[in-house]
Amino acid sequence: MVESASQYPIFGTEIDCPHCQQPIPALTLTDTYLCPRHGAFEADPDTRELVHLQSGRHWLLWDGQWYRQHSHPDGIRFEIHEALDRLYGEGRRVTRIVIADRYRALLASYWQRSNPAPAEPHEGDRGRIYGLPVEFSPDASNDPRWSAINFELEHEPGTPLRYPHFRLFA
Repeated sequence: MVESASQYPIFGTEIDCPHCQQPIPALTLTDTYLCPRHGAFEADPDTRELVHLQSGRHWLLWDGQWYRQHSHPDGIRFEIHEALDRLYGEGRRVTRIVIADRYRALLASYWQRSNPAPAEPHEGDRGRIYGLPVEFSPDASNDPRWSAINFELEHEPGTPLRYPHFRLFA
């Protein structure tokens, strides 16, 4: 007899769509979830990633929230821009961006294009995105959340916020 849990993808019978956050069902005997609005998402049991089949975008789950995994500097910059826009709309002033260390090499190409010399901020120097100082996170082996989340925004009076769902840290 086949266990009912083995009939569903690794994240169970239902997940929230990474795009619209609406509950979407798993298709039995597959590794797929189907959103009526955004299409199919395939769960990879080896990497624990969710892949949007139409766009090829990858997502990782951390603390109940899906985080898109970027492969181009413009993707991470756009996500940061959306978060900044939301905070500025709430009247908050962001003072610093902390980006997951796994994006360091990806952003080096952005800094090289936007400012030919130097190609990347030197150790101790901080790069800038949208005029705000950027620092990189600790290695994910020291803090596992950084293997999934992309960045945190620090705003006055110094409380970091994590996008897409801001969580205050004391």
